[in-house]
Amino acid sequence: MSATVAMMLALAVGTYAFRLVGPVLHGRVELSPGVQEVLSAGAIVLLVALLATGALTEDGGFAGWARPAGVLVGGVLAWRRAPFAVVVLGAAAATAVLRAVGVG
Repeated sequence: MSATVAMMLALAVGTYAFRLVGPVLHGRVELSPGVQEVLSAGAIVLLVALLATGALTEDGGFAGWARPAGVLVGGVLAWRRAPFAVVVLGAAAATAVLRAVGVG
Protein backbone atom coordinates (compact mmCIF):
# COMPACT_ATOMS: atom_id res chain seq x y z
CA MET A 1 0.00 0.00 0.00
CA SER A 2 1.44 3.35 -1.00
CA ALA A 3 1.79 6.24 1.42
CA THR A 4 -0.82 8.24 -0.50
CA VAL A 5 -3.44 5.51 -0.17
CA ALA A 6 -2.61 5.07 3.52
CA MET A 7 -3.03 8.81 4.16
CA MET A 8 -6.31 8.87 2.24
CA LEU A 9 -7.64 5.97 4.31
CA ALA A 10 -6.49 7.63 7.55
CA LEU A 11 -8.23 10.86 6.60
CA ALA A 12 -11.39 8.97 5.61
CA VAL A 13 -11.48 7.09 8.93
CA GLY A 14 -10.80 10.31 10.86
CA THR A 15 -13.54 12.17 9.02
CA TYR A 16 -16.03 9.37 9.63
CA ALA A 17 -15.05 9.27 13.32
CA PHE A 18 -15.65 13.01 13.69
CA ARG A 19 -19.05 12.66 12.06
CA LEU A 20 -19.93 9.70 14.27
CA VAL A 21 -18.95 11.36 17.56
CA GLY A 22 -21.83 13.86 17.49
CA PRO A 23 -24.74 11.39 17.35
CA VAL A 24 -23.00 8.88 19.64
CA LEU A 25 -22.27 11.38 22.41
CA HIS A 26 -25.51 13.35 22.07
CA GLY A 27 -27.23 13.34 25.43
CA ARG A 28 -24.29 11.73 27.22
CA VAL A 29 -22.10 14.81 27.51
CA GLU A 30 -23.43 18.00 29.08
CA LEU A 31 -21.69 21.22 28.15
CA SER A 32 -21.98 24.27 30.34
CA PRO A 33 -23.65 27.36 28.86
CA GLY A 34 -20.29 29.14 28.84
CA VAL A 35 -18.67 26.39 26.76
CA GLN A 36 -21.64 26.37 24.38
CA GLU A 37 -21.32 30.13 23.94
CA VAL A 38 -17.58 29.88 23.22
CA LEU A 39 -18.17 27.08 20.71
CA SER A 40 -20.87 29.12 18.95
CA ALA A 41 -18.58 32.13 18.77
CA GLY A 42 -15.76 29.96 17.47
CA ALA A 43 -17.95 28.57 14.69
CA ILE A 44 -18.92 32.10 13.65
CA VAL A 45 -15.28 33.21 13.64
CA LEU A 46 -14.28 30.25 11.47
CA LEU A 47 -17.09 30.94 8.99
CA VAL A 48 -16.16 34.63 8.76
CA ALA A 49 -12.49 33.71 8.23
CA LEU A 50 -13.47 31.30 5.45
CA LEU A 51 -15.67 33.95 3.87
CA ALA A 52 -12.90 36.55 4.05
CA THR A 53 -10.22 34.34 2.53
CA GLY A 54 -12.58 33.18 -0.22
CA ALA A 55 -13.79 36.68 -1.00
CA LEU A 56 -10.52 38.60 -0.80
CA THR A 57 -7.78 36.30 -2.09
CA GLU A 58 -6.99 34.52 -5.32
CA ASP A 59 -3.71 32.77 -6.10
CA GLY A 60 -2.11 34.20 -2.97
CA GLY A 61 -2.98 37.81 -3.76
CA PHE A 62 -5.83 40.27 -3.66
CA ALA A 63 -8.80 39.13 -5.77
CA GLY A 64 -9.84 42.62 -6.85
CA TRP A 65 -12.80 44.74 -5.83
CA ALA A 66 -15.56 43.00 -7.81
CA ARG A 67 -15.58 39.77 -5.79
CA PRO A 68 -15.73 41.39 -2.32
CA ALA A 69 -18.47 43.71 -3.58
CA GLY A 70 -20.44 40.70 -4.82
CA VAL A 71 -19.99 38.96 -1.48
CA LEU A 72 -21.16 42.13 0.26
CA VAL A 73 -24.28 42.25 -1.92
CA GLY A 74 -24.96 38.58 -1.18
CA GLY A 75 -24.44 39.19 2.54
CA VAL A 76 -26.86 42.09 2.57
CA LEU A 77 -29.46 40.05 0.69
CA ALA A 78 -29.02 37.13 3.09
CA TRP A 79 -29.27 39.49 6.06
CA ARG A 80 -32.53 40.83 4.61
CA ARG A 81 -33.71 37.18 4.45
CA ALA A 82 -33.95 36.98 0.68
CA PRO A 83 -34.42 33.50 -0.80
CA PHE A 84 -31.18 31.58 -1.38
CA ALA A 85 -31.49 31.75 -5.17
CA VAL A 86 -31.90 35.54 -5.00
CA VAL A 87 -28.82 35.82 -2.77
CA VAL A 88 -26.67 33.77 -5.14
CA LEU A 89 -27.95 35.46 -8.29
CA GLY A 90 -27.65 38.93 -6.75
CA ALA A 91 -24.05 38.33 -5.69
CA ALA A 92 -23.15 36.87 -9.09
CA ALA A 93 -24.87 39.70 -10.95
CA ALA A 94 -23.15 42.38 -8.89
CA THR A 95 -19.76 40.76 -9.48
CA ALA A 96 -20.44 40.31 -13.20
CA VAL A 97 -21.59 43.91 -13.67
CA LEU A 98 -18.55 45.28 -11.86
CA ARG A 99 -16.22 43.12 -13.93
CA ALA A 100 -18.02 44.10 -17.13
CA VAL A 101 -17.44 47.79 -16.43
CA GLY A 102 -13.76 47.14 -15.73
CA VAL A 103 -13.59 46.95 -11.95
CA GLY A 104 -11.10 44.19 -11.08
